[in-house]
Amino acid sequence: MEVEVPLVRPFAGLRPAPAYAAEVAAPPYDVLTSEEARVRASGKPWSFLRVSRAEIDLAPGTDPHAPEVYAKAAENFQRMLSAGVLQRDPVPCFYAYRLIMGSHSQTGIVVAASIAAYAADRIRKHELTRPDKEDDRVRQIEALNAQTGPVLLAHPPRPELERTLTQVSAQAPVIDVAADTGVRHSLWVIDDHDAIAEIVRIFEAMPALYIADGHHRSAAAARVAAARRRANPGHTGEESYNFFLAVAFAHHRMRILPYHRVVRDLNGMGHEAFLARLRERFEVQPSGEPVAPQRRGEFGLYLARSWHRLSMRPQWMPADDPVARLDVSLLADHVLGPLLGIHDARRDERIDFVGGIRGLQELERRVDSGEMACAFSLNATRMEDLMAVADAHRIMPPKSTWFEPKLADGLVSHLLD
Repeated sequence: MEVEVPLVRPFAGLRPAPAYAAEVAAPPYDVLTSEEARVRASGKPWSFLRVSRAEIDLAPGTDPHAPEVYAKAAENFQRMLSAGVLQRDPVPCFYAYRLIMGSHSQTGIVVAASIAAYAADRIRKHELTRPDKEDDRVRQIEALNAQTGPVLLAHPPRPELERTLTQVSAQAPVIDVAADTGVRHSLWVIDDHDAIAEIVRIFEAMPALYIADGHHRSAAAARVAAARRRANPGHTGEESYNFFLAVAFAHHRMRILPYHRVVRDLNGMGHEAFLARLRERFEVQPSGEPVAPQRRGEFGLYLARSWHRLSMRPQWMPADDPVARLDVSLLADHVLGPLLGIHDARRDERIDFVGGIRGLQELERRVDSGEMACAFSLNATRMEDLMAVADAHRIMPPKSTWFEPKLADGLVSHLLD
């Protein structure tokens, strides 16, 4: 008989021995190309990239999804375990996790999150997933018998949880590393029985959690759980495969950067004709400096080595639809589709996306090089908008959010017993 399980629970995490933490910590598997990962791991035999991007230990040009890559990942993972580079905590714990990037700091908690709650939409989604990317994560989990890439979750602010994290993080961390990305990662173990019980109670009182980043990782974990549940006649719901690795932050502590767009051509229009079409729905003002939009319905346009500020006319602004009112939707619905003929941003090769961490200079570079005809800078999506879309059981357009700083891979992993 299946038992009722909590929204989150502690787990016996696998983490680097302190002497190896700085070398092990790695960027998320999906933010680097194979070649970038190869360079980053050079001279670092214990870099977690040798698990998350194991093709770097095979011949250049190896397909990252080839069976031998997952086998090499498992081999490297076991080698780290055997050498004591990775060590498992003896009892189930939660972990406080702080990220510092420049003046920005956010402290959250590493948990095992319930797949039953995910299936019941208490852990809410806002993106579609691609089967091929899900397949990749399923193969990785099965090869390692572990979840090593945490899902980024957001939750409503809870002062009592913040107080707990403040008290815990006042102590010396068990891991404190400055990554080569400029982000400082600090980790504290929470193994006190009363503190654990209080954290579980606080999360149980939350109406929902929200996936901010990691839809493919959570979907893959759910698929692995379903397969293992079918294969286990004694399934109870308490097995470790019924939970997925996650780090949860209060949503007001998180930082979303803009996700800009660059377009390869003007759909047959000249520069002046394109600007004239834009004026039908926008106020268009030349700008002597790069435009970083600060309010809804405002965009920057970089065209022919010049910036323009686009401000949507009030009559074209949508009402309260949680998806239509997003700036990424406004641009798609009023510019990319009707003017530039880009109706499927997921598949159209005429459009590309530039994460806000790269800056407006990257937009200028892509256009000035002749690779792209124009670029659009956007205001960042707000966390409240993301949550409203998820609460409405709707889907955001692709590339709507760029979270920064990024979680590290390898600092805490969840073994599937």
